[in-house]
Order: sequence, then structure tokens, then C-alpha cells
Amino acid sequence: MPEVVATPHGYLVVEGLINSGADSTIIKLNRTVQLSGKSTVNPELGAKVSIENDLNESIMLIENPNGVYVYPGLNLSTSHKYRLKIKAAGGREYASDFEPVMVVPPIDTLTYKVESDGVSINVNTHDPKNNTRYYRWEYDETWVYTAAFQSKYKSNGDTVLSRDLINDEIYTCWRSAYSSTILLGSSAKLLQDVISDAPITFLSRHSEKIRHKYSAFIRQYPLTKGAYDFWVNLKKNTEQLGGIFDAQPSQINGNIHSVTDTNEPVIGYVSIGTYSGKRIFVDQRNLPAWLDYNDDGCKLKDFVYSYKNPITGEIENQVDQYINYHRATREIYIPVSAIYMLGVPIILGYNAGLPECVDCTLHGTNKQPVFWK
Repeated sequence: MPEVVATPHGYLVVEGLINSGADSTIIKLNRTVQLSGKSTVNPELGAKVSIENDLNESIMLIENPNGVYVYPGLNLSTSHKYRLKIKAAGGREYASDFEPVMVVPPIDTLTYKVESDGVSINVNTHDPKNNTRYYRWEYDETWVYTAAFQSKYKSNGDTVLSRDLINDEIYTCWRSAYSSTILLGSSAKLLQDVISDAPITFLSRHSEKIRHKYSAFIRQYPLTKGAYDFWVNLKKNTEQLGGIFDAQPSQINGNIHSVTDTNEPVIGYVSIGTYSGKRIFVDQRNLPAWLDYNDDGCKLKDFVYSYKNPITGEIENQVDQYINYHRATREIYIPVSAIYMLGVPIILGYNAGLPECVDCTLHGTNKQPVFWK
């Protein structure tokens, strides 16, 4: 086991894109932490962050909480180069290299392909001027899902009431996630600047994401050759290490440097430009009838008003004792449906399930996203 290298102070980590258009520029500053330490997040607070062009004109970003620095709509000229300048609260200064404003081509199409074990989502794009050549993608994904059981009742603590299935629905929800892998593409070795069916993500046939309907919004960023090489190296160091045939870890060199101490490592690469975006939907009705989804072992328990305790022999009211808070197992139950007397519309009690089987809002929101269709 190699000794862990300790440093007197954390290295600066810079994340973000200088957005040259009308969208906000968001720069996140953090410091690396010691492997032996208890802290996992170390934001750089109180810094002075600005964007400077090659005419020595600058714009100061606005500090937000947690080491985030923003500016709402720079609308930069494509005829100049720009860089990021940072003055940390402790006095150390940093600057990125001057970079050109990259003009992003639009995404042509997003497609999905049904395979034997799931669905792959791919992107197609091209630059008719052959100026881009290097691309990076990110995506936000959202999917609709349902609980194992639909609850038609609720409890106010001592009474079971009918549930308002319009304003208090906990059966259908939406959940979102953000891409966590580095997605890159290049046409540098091709005659034409064309990207065809670049893989974005793969959805397993067993995944909850495609049980009903799935959507992804893909953002496309143009890169310089230097930025592309940085992301390739970062991908190798973070996603492709561990096997005996994998590449050895290497120094990640970005375009940000310490002005105060030229020997101090700084992590990050600041690009300048805009992004293009496109949304895709995948509806289960257009997919094969994959029926082997995992139900997580959810089951219902029956609770009745008149119940003879097998231990004490006394008549008890299970609904009062168990449906709100199970006194023996300390498990909370949510009523699902009524138990009726055979042939007579008289309620004998209710069946109920654990919250993770009944309440979809534990893992998402029951508010439909505005973009959903």
C-alpha cells in the first residue's frame, strides 16, 4: 500500500463553462480534501472571480453559497478571447489561458435503439463548416414510475379517510437524475465533421426508468483540442482505472494555473461558448413487452376492526393499533384499499403496505414536470 500524499492546503478545483450567450455562467470552486479527513466537500468561499478579455476588460461574477459564482448572461463577442481570473480569500491568485469562443452546432437528431437487453440512446450532429471536431455531452434524465400499490385511503392518526386522488396522489411520481459519466466524441480523423450515433446512455430492460415513460435532455458542448485532451485524460483517470490492462493514472493538466505559485497544481479546464440541447422521449408502449421487472417483494397486510389476539384471546381493533403505527415491529403502514364483507357493502377493515411500497414521493415528486408530454 503506497503512502498517501498529504498537502498543507487543498488544491483548487474549478468546474464550469463561460457561457458566451444569454444563459448564465456558473463556476464552481472547491478545494481537494485529504483522504484521511472527515470532510468530503470543501468549497472555496469569499473569492473574487472575474472574466477578462484580451483587451483587459473584465466582468466580476456574483458569489452564491457553497462556492458557486455566477453571472446572468454575458453575451460575449466571438471576435475576442477570454479567460477566468480568481483571487482566493487567502490571497492566492489563479488565471486560465485565453480561449476562443466556440460556436456550437445544433444537435441534428436523438435516436433510441431497442436491443435484446435494453435501450440505447444516441446523438447525431454535424458542423457544415468543419470547425468543431471535438464534442462533449451531458444529460438530465427524468422518468415516470408508480408505487407497487395505489393507496385510496389515508389516516389522520386515529381514523382512516378516503384519499383525494387529485391533490394527494402518491401512486404516480417523476424522478430525475444527472449524467455522471464523461461523454466525448471526435470527428478529427474524418473528412467531414460528422458524429453519427454517438452513445449517450443505456437503459437496461430491468430498469425502472423504462417501465412507463422516460425522457432525457441532452446538452452538446463544443471543445478545443486542448479541452478534449483534458476530458479524455480525466475520463481515463476516473472511469477507466482498476483493471490490469487499464491505463496508468496520469497528471491531469488543465488550462488553469496559479499566478502566485507556478508549482501549485490546479485542477480544471475552462471552455468558452454555448451549448445546444434537444429532448427525447421513450415510451414503453413502443418497446417489447418486457415483464420481468423487480417488484421489490412488496406485499399487503390485512387489518380488520374486530380481531382476536391469538396470545391474549382478547378482541382488538387492528386498524387502530396497526394501520398507523405497528406497535410490535415499529413499522408504519399506509392503508391501500378497503376489505368488504362478502356480498355486503360493509367495510371490515383495510389492507395496507409499507411506505416504500405505497408512497412514490419517498423517491421523487408527484408534480408532473412542465416539459412532460
